[in-house]
Amino acid sequence: MSIAAHPDTVLIIDFGSQVTQLIARRVREAGVYSEIVPFQLAEDAFHRIKPKAVILSGGPASTADIDSPRAPQVVFEAGVPVLGICYGQMAMCVQMGGNAESSDHREFGRAFVEIEKDCPLFEGLWTAGQRHQVWMSHGDRVISLPEGFEILGRSEGAPCAIFGNVERKMYGIMFHPEVVHTPDGAKLLANFVHRIAGIEGDWTMSAYREQAVAAIRAQVGSGKVICALSGGVDSSVAALLIHEAVGDQLTS
Repeated sequence: MSIAAHPDTVLIIDFGSQVTQLIARRVREAGVYSEIVPFQLAEDAFHRIKPKAVILSGGPASTADIDSPRAPQVVFEAGVPVLGICYGQMAMCVQMGGNAESSDHREFGRAFVEIEKDCPLFEGLWTAGQRHQVWMSHGDRVISLPEGFEILGRSEGAPCAIFGNVERKMYGIMFHPEVVHTPDGAKLLANFVHRIAGIEGDWTMSAYREQAVAAIRAQVGSGKVICALSGGVDSSVAALLIHEAVGDQLTS
């Protein structure tokens, strides 16, 4: 049973990171609805959802690997703001004509980025010349940028730790803003969805619940519903929403 997508949705394309769910959590904490989809299903999801912005997650692969994951090319051609995180940064880079490589200087854990240039992603947080703590977890690094992009920040192991094309509203960051070990990470993600993507922070989980219940009632009408409950989080939430919507019309 499908529920109509929120009109101002951030699509998060998952490349297999262990912390992709945290990206969604930070975006939702900023009052913006988000959906996570695996990269294999991302093109269909992009056309279905029509997102206002896209975030590319990290992941364990290397862009140098044969058949390594990629985002749908339409993501970079549709004119929507895009933020690439870690592997997502490198996928963005190579898909748009830049280069990335495996590096002997790997960064795992706490690191520091030096801000090279002011930009909307940093507005109200970081300024050129400052040095800020972030959390890194990478073995590859960007070595040359796509046309129209510029370096916005660097770290000891990543000369292109932060890059962007301000006009196209596209940014790539090597560190993980979604984890608490990047102190300003949640604010950076809020800047991306609010200042760059222009999405209002008026979404709440309670509003989504009401929307879901209303959509279920409209779809079911006076009919009966059978719900197969596995006991997992997804099926349990679905069962609760359906029961709230249709009550005794549900059999599980």
